[in-house]
Amino acid sequence: MSTPKTSSAEQGSHSNYRRSLGTIALTATGLGSIIGSGWLFGAERAAAIAGPAAILAWVIGAVVALTIALTYSELGAMFPKAGGMVRYGQYSHGSLAGYLAAWANWIAIVSVIPGEATASVQYMSSWDFGWAQGLYDGKELTGSGVACASVLLVFYFFLNWFAITLFAKTNTAITVFKVVVPIMTAGALMLAHFDTSNVKQFGGFAPNGWSAVFTAVALSGIVWAYNGFQSPLNMAAEARNPGKSLPKAVILSIVIALVIYLALQVAFLMGVPHGDLTKAGSWAGLGFNSPLADLSLAWGLNWLAMLLYADAFISPSGTGMIYAATTSRMIHGVQENGHLPGIFGRVDKKTGVPRPALVLNLVIAFLFLAVFRGWGSLAEIVSIATVISYITGPVAVMSLRRLSPDLKRPVQLRAMPVIAPIAMVFGSLVLYWGRWPLTGKVILIMAVGLPVWAWYELRKPWVELKPHLKAGAWMVAYLLVMAAVSYCGGTEFGGRGFIPQGVDLAVVVVLALAFYYWGVRSSWRNPSLVEAEAEARAAAERDEVTDGGDEGRDPADKVDARV
Repeated sequence: MSTPKTSSAEQGSHSNYRRSLGTIALTATGLGSIIGSGWLFGAERAAAIAGPAAILAWVIGAVVALTIALTYSELGAMFPKAGGMVRYGQYSHGSLAGYLAAWANWIAIVSVIPGEATASVQYMSSWDFGWAQGLYDGKELTGSGVACASVLLVFYFFLNWFAITLFAKTNTAITVFKVVVPIMTAGALMLAHFDTSNVKQFGGFAPNGWSAVFTAVALSGIVWAYNGFQSPLNMAAEARNPGKSLPKAVILSIVIALVIYLALQVAFLMGVPHGDLTKAGSWAGLGFNSPLADLSLAWGLNWLAMLLYADAFISPSGTGMIYAATTSRMIHGVQENGHLPGIFGRVDKKTGVPRPALVLNLVIAFLFLAVFRGWGSLAEIVSIATVISYITGPVAVMSLRRLSPDLKRPVQLRAMPVIAPIAMVFGSLVLYWGRWPLTGKVILIMAVGLPVWAWYELRKPWVELKPHLKAGAWMVAYLLVMAAVSYCGGTEFGGRGFIPQGVDLAVVVVLALAFYYWGVRSSWRNPSLVEAEAEARAAAERDEVTDGGDEGRDPADKVDARV
């Protein structure tokens, strides 16, 4: 069909989900997504790009993620539906902008699943066994490494196959372990060796200039890591009290992760042996296969190395399991937007799991694993695709305030008219920092998905299709213009240097604001929004009837989320 499902059909599919996740479980979902393979490799990769100034890169990344997350928190609380992140652009701008946003978001998330499996196998290659060392050749997984990663993908798949309650119990336990081990790692490495001269020598605090700090935000796995804030939003259909639990889960997961990642970055910078840095000649010259485990062995912390080798399975596997769950909900959302066959909207009545969507994502994960066999290459693709998906949140949240001012908003920030354009600017800057030609390649990947949209949409009568094209024109133009600016921009960001250094950043800011206001003005009351409004009002009426019963709710959900 070229149109979304009927309201009754959609409500029927959503009634099969189990609203069993409270604030603690949702925070564990977000934090478990953020602390995956990123903490195992992110500190070294960020240091290789930016040197000790990588510390600032993690802070900048958190600020960017938090600003953008605030826009999505309002949207997620308004529309607590499965795969929420792939829906909001459709509600505000119709099928073209909605599909492009959903495609970018899905590509960014589904590719994380093989990335987490790759990280586990890459760490395994440091084991003192010949077969283990043959899993990774220093740049990418070998054939045997791909086979091991494939087994992990199947493991993630089956953990999600049976029931959402099994997912919640398993994920919360894994997340506790994932939080404790990084904290122990940072503390142990700092106590074992804390050489502040590493910051002063080898080029100083920012050996590659401040542009490298911004590039580190985009490419070192920082965006990859913080992107996990999306997971609670995509599980919104299973949240017990989404209006209160979703924003708290999103914000808490980012803030807690920032503290952990800062501690790990400092521990890595001060823990690298001076001799290794001297031999490498620079931070970029270091070549650890298993960075934190290698440092642990260098300072005689064999117990910590063994713990890290174990956690190299647990942390990425926990994140892979979460993303296998959230991407299946995203596929369900894309199907209900009208851009996939009906089978992918089916939710098993007994388990509350969208099983056909799980199968599709498993197949796509295998394809990504076959093409991108290294953690670094996957992290770059994920990061840029993620940023492209970010730009719809700021535009959609203010568009919906214009189009549906009376719709109930459990989370409504008074400062959103200021936060939203700032979020658009931040997202555009991170996209530019990703460097040409990578930015161009990922934007090209966005075009690859258009035939699917065309299959469903171009069969519509012109009078019906025209407003969707008109409303989505801003996003198509944005991607083309940003690719051109990246190509013509400063050489420090991979461009040809036609736009002078410093001026290029100002150009990106001005363009981001121009496209933001164009996007907000382009929004329209399309059929998807009208249907979503009707469902939201019906849900609000049901809540009013049942309101007052706090029994059985998560205590953390009882605080008003309106700011």
